[in-house]
Amino acid sequence: MAQTVCVMDASAQLGLALVQRLLHRGYTVHASHQTHPNGEDIFKGISNDPNKLKIFRSDPFDYQSIMDALKGCSALFYSFQPPFDQPDYDEYMGDVEVRAAHNVLEACAQTETIDKVVFTSSATAVVWREDRKSMDLDLDERHWSDVNFCSKFKLWHAMSKTMAEKTAWALAMDRGMNMVSINAGLLMSQDLSINNPYLRGAAEMYEDGVFVTVDLPFLVDAHICVYEDVSSYGRYLCFNHIINTQDDALRLARKLTPDAASSMPQREERGKSFIEQRISNKKLNKLMVDFEG
Repeated sequence: MAQTVCVMDASAQLGLALVQRLLHRGYTVHASHQTHPNGEDIFKGISNDPNKLKIFRSDPFDYQSIMDALKGCSALFYSFQPPFDQPDYDEYMGDVEVRAAHNVLEACAQTETIDKVVFTSSATAVVWREDRKSMDLDLDERHWSDVNFCSKFKLWHAMSKTMAEKTAWALAMDRGMNMVSINAGLLMSQDLSINNPYLRGAAEMYEDGVFVTVDLPFLVDAHICVYEDVSSYGRYLCFNHIINTQDDALRLARKLTPDAASSMPQREERGKSFIEQRISNKKLNKLMVDFEG
């Protein structure tokens, strides 16, 4: 019998792509979304079998609604979406994201059928540290961003992701839950804009050789791989590209703000500058060698 899994928040770009891929792989999916403006319309037409896709409206701050969505599921794929009435990352978002993570992990701990939690975090929960320039080793899953450093430089996205992920890990360990986290690079989505909170400190990430991006299909594959592979454990840095040449930086600048391209170096100057990569995704790549998406 195919397993039943829950995706939360299923209305976000990653969540919706996960729902589609999981259905395609034969899973029954509980698609849990917040109060989305388009409601359940976004899920229309993605499943021919109404018994395979069940849609739930879950508020991460309403414990019972989370429990309802998790009922009968063997796994949860969780990614945080800022509330519609508070879409911007600021100094208060950390508390919001921590509360959401706490509620969701506690609900998983109380749901006997849940065997595994795949928690979507961010590479920004890894890269921001006072000592990052002086480190001998590349940054990898063993490293954490420093919350005080993030607060000092108003890196609210990094601060929120770090606090929420640490909260989730503390609860998972305390309750003996099987959890893995995906620390994703900047998602190269169609609607990517200069206002994306991940981009705060982008110039410094570029100079440090840690400005990583990920394509949606690769990110979805990574989530399913760490869920299905029984040997997966801990954190996984997830990216399939690094912005470390001036050509890369120019292409991204053109995508984010077409006007910004005019202030970038001209053709003959570009392409020469290469910044050494200082971040490693070997752990995930090793796990995904035999994965069939």
